Amino acid sequence: MDGKALARIVAVVFVAVAVTASALEMSRKKDKPLGGCLHAPEASMPNPLRDGLRRCQTLGEAALRDDGCARLWAKQRDRFLGLDKPSGGSTSEPAVSQSLHEAR
Repeated sequence: MDGKALARIVAVVFVAVAVTASALEMSRKKDKPLGGCLHAPEASMPNPLRDGLRRCQTLGEAALRDDGCARLWAKQRDRFLGLDKPSGGSTSEPAVSQSLHEAR
């Protein structure tokens, strides 16, 4: 048996195993939680930050000049970074550099 035929056989076996594994995964039943839904999902609850960020997204390039969008982006950044006190300006670089100098 030459190398080409062996490679084809290995490829066919690999594809067969992949298809079988996919079929088994798709046929598995998902376990539902026993308690059901105890609270409303976050998607259905109003979120002013998310709504404002969506508005800024629809503004496109004009959002770069919008002060409201700059404040929302600062809030989102602080929330993402886990900062307790939101920064006063639209950028947090001065606060970070100042805290680095204090640590020295």
